Amino acid sequence: MPQQVQGVIARAKGVAVEIATITVPDPGPGEAVVRVQACGVCHTDLHYREGGVNDEFPFLLGHEASGIVESVGEGVTEVAPGDFVILNWRAVCGECRACERGRPQYCFNTHNAKQRMTLEDGTELTPALGIGAFAEKTLVAAGQCTKVDPGASPAAAGLLGCGVMAGIGAAINTGGVTRGDSVAVIGCGGVGDAAVMGARLAGASKIIAVDVEDRKLETARRLGATHTVNSRTTDPVEAIRELTGGFGADVVIEAVGRPETYEQAFYARDLAGTVVLVGVPTPEMRLDLPLIDVFGRGGALKSSWYGDCLPSRDFPMLIDLYRQGRLDLDAFVTETIALDQVEQAFTKMHDGDVLRSVVIL
Repeated sequence: MPQQVQGVIARAKGVAVEIATITVPDPGPGEAVVRVQACGVCHTDLHYREGGVNDEFPFLLGHEASGIVESVGEGVTEVAPGDFVILNWRAVCGECRACERGRPQYCFNTHNAKQRMTLEDGTELTPALGIGAFAEKTLVAAGQCTKVDPGASPAAAGLLGCGVMAGIGAAINTGGVTRGDSVAVIGCGGVGDAAVMGARLAGASKIIAVDVEDRKLETARRLGATHTVNSRTTDPVEAIRELTGGFGADVVIEAVGRPETYEQAFYARDLAGTVVLVGVPTPEMRLDLPLIDVFGRGGALKSSWYGDCLPSRDFPMLIDLYRQGRLDLDAFVTETIALDQVEQAFTKMHDGDVLRSVVIL
């Protein structure tokens, strides 16, 4: 039977979120109902509330989550009731041209649950990134559930579902950072700090963190940065070059999503170096670079979508590293909160007071 649970919704653009009663249907073919244990408060949820993603209100917010599979629909073999899972927003299809070429991390036909969760009056909800995990239970496609070691902290594990995976993956998967590389990360919020951690995990010899706030730079240093640059007072391109023998970094990760910082990243890389854009720009932003510089510097300019991750491959591996004490996911959990504190968490996030507020259910 359909279940009624409490969840956090955004009814209209710019309006404070509220708790409402949500109807969760029984899982259909290829679907699963998950009892949510923890869900991080991500900038993307705030973008949904502000109408920055689309205008398909009302939204059921939350997507960076972990929980226990409660029930599954017909044909589901990936997970079973009782499994501890991290939710992901890119369930691969296995049939598109990327999947058929052995590159499922680039799947062009990812999917979500076919059924919709609703309000009590039957109004259909749009789940954030196809997940909607600011709720006691949520309905997702079974492929959005990745089984991991149940010994992991739900609060820490859930963060791999979005921001932390995006940063680690930008360094390791997209940027191809390897031992001995020099890496610069521009923007030290949650994603940038995860990129710092990913670069350290990959064996980078020099990791340069760049931000305009000293407190964020201090956090980046704790997470593995070997050098820090406050770009409010110092030209970051000159500073990165000076720290790399005058050449520039092998890999520069831009975790802000603005033309100015992307241009800094472009000129702060070594010849034949790599720039990775993981910061999310807005649709109106434009970039003007001399084409001769694009040609003359060689290398690669890449964008990183979800850290180019394959959840079935990357989530269990990273959780294993966490359980071994080699990946400090707990460092990203600034505070734990209740469902009715999401609006306050948005304010703290906007003000830069937290890496992650995590809703515990």
